[in-house]
Amino acid sequence: MALASSVTVPYGAYLRVYEPLAAFPEPERSHWARYARRDDTPTAQDEQRKALADLLPTPPVPVPVHESADAFIAHIDDVPCICPWRTRLRGWQALQGLPELLPAPVLDAALPPVVRLQAATDYEEWQERNPDARPWIRGATWHVPVRWFVLFDDAEREYAPKGVDGPLLRYRTPMVEARRRVARGLRTLRDTLEEGPLIDGLLDVGRWLEEFHPRSLVELDYGGLVHAVSERQLAEDRSAAEVAEGLAALRDGDGERAGAAYEKLSDRWRAVRDRQFSS
Repeated sequence: MALASSVTVPYGAYLRVYEPLAAFPEPERSHWARYARRDDTPTAQDEQRKALADLLPTPPVPVPVHESADAFIAHIDDVPCICPWRTRLRGWQALQGLPELLPAPVLDAALPPVVRLQAATDYEEWQERNPDARPWIRGATWHVPVRWFVLFDDAEREYAPKGVDGPLLRYRTPMVEARRRVARGLRTLRDTLEEGPLIDGLLDVGRWLEEFHPRSLVELDYGGLVHAVSERQLAEDRSAAEVAEGLAALRDGDGERAGAAYEKLSDRWRAVRDRQFSS
């Protein structure tokens, strides 16, 4: 059942993979088949509200005790595709990155060291039993990583000023197209740029996509970021088109055009990220 709350939880964007039922072994496949027939499946905002609610107790619960049995559902030609939340796994992985995001005193106040140590120990033990586990969802706060846009075409952009949880801005593409664009983007970057974070990041995304069923659906959802910018800015946002333009310019050897596309993209997302520091 969806959580009853009108509170909007910002400000993250998400890269999700929805797999066909055939990708799941039994008994999980039957569970998701039944789940997909429900008419009250929770939304992304419900997922975030639940995660934040777990941080309210003392001591906080940074990682759920049990794995979530919920998922996001997408229908392709009336065939359900499943994106499991896997909240517990993603919680463990998010904890590993917190020291790079928060000053030590802030981190210790929010999540005491003893809590983080226990979570790390639990994760190590869980990994030994589940060495091949991977999340169906990747997240980013206060921005959309540039490498994510490589997977999509501007024609796949979906924008609705009034969605279930407010504005909606997302891209969806078949897995085969996402993989093809990653491969082509990597060739372009390696032919024109030095090795660096952009190439490494796109390579990482490509490896992640290879772990899923070839008939999957890939989605980039702006999520809570839609509440951080104006309706006009959302309507004018064509980030995927600008990334495609930059890559095309690199292939043509036009550094000036590539630089202009990158500068436009960087200015847009710098303005969004700067809002996290505003009061």
